[in-house]
Amino acid sequence: MDSTRPALRLFVLHHAGGSHLLYRHWPAALPDTWDVRLLDAPGHGHLLDLPRITDAGRLADYLLRVIAPEPGRPYALFGHSMGALLTYEITRRLVDRGRPLPVWIGLSARSVPRPAGPGTRYHDLPDEELRTRLKLLGGTPEEVFDDPGLWSLFAPVIRADLGLVENWRPPADAGPLPVALSAYAGREDRSASPARMTGWEGHTEHFMGLRVFDGGHFYFQDDPGPLLRQIERDATTALDAAGAAHSS
Repeated sequence: MDSTRPALRLFVLHHAGGSHLLYRHWPAALPDTWDVRLLDAPGHGHLLDLPRITDAGRLADYLLRVIAPEPGRPYALFGHSMGALLTYEITRRLVDRGRPLPVWIGLSARSVPRPAGPGTRYHDLPDEELRTRLKLLGGTPEEVFDDPGLWSLFAPVIRADLGLVENWRPPADAGPLPVALSAYAGREDRSASPARMTGWEGHTEHFMGLRVFDGGHFYFQDDPGPLLRQIERDATTALDAAGAAHSS
């Protein structure tokens, strides 16, 4: 193998209202033979000046153009919360379009696809209720809630992202993905509990298991080390299996 070519290219997709910033230390903590790329959705992070995309399908198409998979170049996807939904949508599109598939996908803190039912529409909540909800989830710097100027900048982004998630509908005829898949959950996460995350087994032909960590929705925020070590193990196992299958 070309020594200048990464063993694996890993794309990381962020959560609703977030950006690459929460994951900025991940590349240095993962194998130096990997090319770890932290993606931003338009209107977030490095792409703050671009118009936000508020439809899950259109955003998946946009990110797929950024990922641009190439034959013979192994890559993987990891998504947290909204990022997991987008990882699933991107992978479905790759399958449907006959494009090179990732050797592995990791889905974190997002329960299995299902039609939306009755319930709270978080993106429509009044400001105070939305702030309370976000504080319970974690992942948002406290200064955003304390500074009216920051909140006025942040609130439209989180509302747009929550609307994207809440308006998304899974395709009725989607079969299991022919891709190795690992699921990750926080033990105390009330929005995507471990029990709900187990359902991902029925959405893939190669389920690698549910990994449960102490903590809530952002279980890795204070110490991403345990999650990153598990990502390395899972993705490496899937990469090795893909290489063995290719050479046999």
